Amino acid sequence: MASFSSSTSLSSPLCTWPVQTRYTDFLCFGKRIEKARCVAVYAATEEQRSPKRRVVVTGVGVVSPIGHDADLFYHHLLEGVSGITEIQAFDCSKFPTRIAGEIQNFSADGWVAPKLVNRADKSMLYMLTAGKKALVDGGVTEDVMSELDKSKCGILIGSALGGLKVCSDAVEASRVSHKKMKPFSIPFGSHNMGSAILAMDLGWMGPNYAINANGATSNFCILSAANHIVRGNTDMMLCGGSESALIPIGLGGFIACQALSKRNSDPTRASRPWDMERDGSVLGEGAGVLLLEELHHAQKRRAKIYAEILGGSFTCDAYNVTDPHPNGAGVVMCIEKALAQSGLSREDVNYINAHACSTPEGDLREYEAIIHCFGHNPELKINSTKSMIGNLLGAAGAVEAIATIKAIQTGWIHPNLNLETLDKDFDTNVVVGTKKEQLDIKVALSNSFGFGGLNSCILLAPFNG
Repeated sequence: MASFSSSTSLSSPLCTWPVQTRYTDFLCFGKRIEKARCVAVYAATEEQRSPKRRVVVTGVGVVSPIGHDADLFYHHLLEGVSGITEIQAFDCSKFPTRIAGEIQNFSADGWVAPKLVNRADKSMLYMLTAGKKALVDGGVTEDVMSELDKSKCGILIGSALGGLKVCSDAVEASRVSHKKMKPFSIPFGSHNMGSAILAMDLGWMGPNYAINANGATSNFCILSAANHIVRGNTDMMLCGGSESALIPIGLGGFIACQALSKRNSDPTRASRPWDMERDGSVLGEGAGVLLLEELHHAQKRRAKIYAEILGGSFTCDAYNVTDPHPNGAGVVMCIEKALAQSGLSREDVNYINAHACSTPEGDLREYEAIIHCFGHNPELKINSTKSMIGNLLGAAGAVEAIATIKAIQTGWIHPNLNLETLDKDFDTNVVVGTKKEQLDIKVALSNSFGFGGLNSCILLAPFNG
């Protein structure tokens, strides 16, 4: 196969992209196509992005165990309201763990078409509802929607386990006969289908896909969506994550991993990051969606700006399927890369919404990595939203990013519920106690990690013009 390449450029009003033009012989459906022209577009360097495109958050939508309105959700966080209860969705009396951050009294009425409600599982319904709420919160009315260039509006909402119940139901049906399987079993079990259906509903024709990075999924989606805006691919993105794994196979699978708390007799006290008596994570469910916009696009339509995304990073421990790296190398690298790429110093960050999911080893390794990166800064404060809602897996990062944005807005950071006896390895001056605290946030860091040693962090700050 002969080929040669040459350099050229692909220009747009926003930036100039370096491209590689390659002429090559290749096979297409069994036929040889002579000297086909293939163009690969590479990411622009910082110097080539002109002018610099800033990314701001203009809307948020949440479905959570403690509220389906962003303001109510954060009010409950500030007041230390726990959403951890005994599981009602199915009979789990024979399971060693019978508690979770389960969503109750949820309705998709007015947000999702009735026909779809009967076909989709909760993960998709939560995502579609949160996505629509983010648009409403962002002031994207019908008039605004009619003025949008829909080719530059994209959706990137992921999930760790996707349509788990749809797949589980399909397996059960197939045991009887393949004829019992529903026609939407495969499409609605796919991770990307929620983003696709939302795009169909809105007519948004920009980038549309899903990322699966286990517990780090939402942060991967948010930062990737922001990069689409920075590079000029889009002006507006809906991004985040959704999850509903509270079915027998989901609960049983995490029990098999020995990852969950067994504090069944006292559900609200089960999730206790950094506490000496922590004994494992608590599963949660829900969705979080952020509306991101290019700054001038948001200003042109006079949108309310909640915060600015300054940057972030992804890394991999390359160490173990479920356990964190013993010296936190991947997390340290992730934080340091995020700071460097955002042009920030460690002194700029004074608030961290940690991944901390109440596991003995995980909480310790993350804390050690944080101290390695930031030192014992008396101005730094750390808390964990999971103490009240549990671990929302693929939705965790987005829901916690919303909590971080609300902290920036209100000047209040929520407590660490159940932190009754701080483990000796942690600093009481850094870890927030059981009461909310006032804090003028300069820059906030939100961490999310996942199985496979996946690490992610996002840097958010007040918008200062």
